[in-house]
Amino acid sequence: MPHLQFDINRPLEKADKIAFAQQVRTLFAEVMDTGTDHIGISIREFGTHNLSVGRVKEPEKGVALVNADIREGRTLEQRRTLALGFMNLLHQRWDIPKAHMYVTFTEHKGEDFHLVEKYLAGWQQGEDPLADLEKR
Repeated sequence: MPHLQFDINRPLEKADKIAFAQQVRTLFAEVMDTGTDHIGISIREFGTHNLSVGRVKEPEKGVALVNADIREGRTLEQRRTLALGFMNLLHQRWDIPKAHMYVTFTEHKGEDFHLVEKYLAGWQQGEDPLADLEKR
């Protein structure tokens, strides 16, 4: 169950957050070759000067910090594609300059991710970790 956390230094509209979360789920599933039902997303809003990246001189234009807790096994290419995809979505939705963004990944064993029904197994290409729940 990836937990994708987006910290943004401005107030956001509810409809934009809902649409953004759906775009993020779709992007993650495509790039990471998995389903969408197990993807957790946090979108947190902060004041203009409550987030900082050293090279950002004009935080009023926007700052976004992204942390993605994911299962082990994805390639560097997948992670890089996802990071750039997050940046594109943030830029398109809220016009945050890409140079004002910072994305980090933290990798965990599948067994570190728990739902009420089960914990997740390690990632496998093309898998949907909740598919077996639909059969019950």
